[in-house]
Amino acid sequence: MLRALLATVLACLASIAAAAAKPYADADFVRLDKIDAHVHLHGRADGFVAEATREGFRLLTINVDYPDFADIDAQQRDAVSLRERYPGRVAFAASFTVKGFEAPDWAATQIKHLDAAFGQGAVGVKVWKNIGLELKDSSGRYVMLDDPRLKPIFDHLVQQHVVLLGHQAEPLNCWLPYDQMTVRSDREYFKEHPQYYMYRHPEVPGHDAQLAARDRMLAAHPDLKFDSVHLASLEWDVQKIAQFLDRFPEAQVDVAARMSHLEYQATSHPDKVRAFFLKYQDRILYGTDEALRPGDNETEVVADLKRTWLDDWHFLSGAAVMHSDEFSAGFRGLALPRAIIDKVYAKNARRLFVSAWSEN
Repeated sequence: MLRALLATVLACLASIAAAAAKPYADADFVRLDKIDAHVHLHGRADGFVAEATREGFRLLTINVDYPDFADIDAQQRDAVSLRERYPGRVAFAASFTVKGFEAPDWAATQIKHLDAAFGQGAVGVKVWKNIGLELKDSSGRYVMLDDPRLKPIFDHLVQQHVVLLGHQAEPLNCWLPYDQMTVRSDREYFKEHPQYYMYRHPEVPGHDAQLAARDRMLAAHPDLKFDSVHLASLEWDVQKIAQFLDRFPEAQVDVAARMSHLEYQATSHPDKVRAFFLKYQDRILYGTDEALRPGDNETEVVADLKRTWLDDWHFLSGAAVMHSDEFSAGFRGLALPRAIIDKVYAKNARRLFVSAWSEN
């Protein structure tokens, strides 16, 4: 009897393991609870959230000290409104401004604003590429992420156990001529935003210098929970991302606006890309970087968002040959096991941003 029971239990466990290893089907997409952990929502964004709800997504909207967005206070008001109107569906990360950076009370003032944001439900803080690429002090030197004047903010986040979301540098393509860039979207972005096209700005600290400053800051804050967005600006080589994750055990990465770089690598090294997801399955977050600003056509933004969600799903969960308008070569989907899809699409974000999508 005991032997028969044991055989039954083992058979059940084997069946469960086989199901977990089997990729999801297209029909599973809507049914699966998912999190887009990198969007930027301004205004009411009701249509955006409605589409997310239909497609089974929860959202993390991220405030940014970005001149193309409203000021930080306005972004904060919109984020709080979204969280209150859509409890359990929308969470948000706060940010801080570099205005008045050299004022004696700058850091203390920003910490006060951040504490107020935490009181309103912020689950993280974004630090943007303007530190490193734009901000200069009165001596004319670029302010880098390991600047001691920023240290009080990062120390405070460690004390409060709050996640720092870091966008440092840009894709490596940013430092290359247009005809050497690997994906279309980078060529288009840097043509539209020449102020961030570093190939034309050799006076700015380079890609290596930007990431070295980030890494020095992380080494000085080993307990800081860090979400290195955009694949840590190491998007061109999953081995480089792996080295970053190995060096900093508290760091995670998200794939927002960098999925095309993984697809590009999959044209020639699909096994390498798949192995990266297998090994670092607990430290990769899904995100798109989709933005909705006042004046945008929300219908068009939502349609673009839905295409992105489905294309990304097919690449991560499917095995079919795919093509992208980012480059000419074809590639196959990674056919990741269900257990890994579950982590990348939701479990990792829930673990990092504790209680972010709680309705309480």
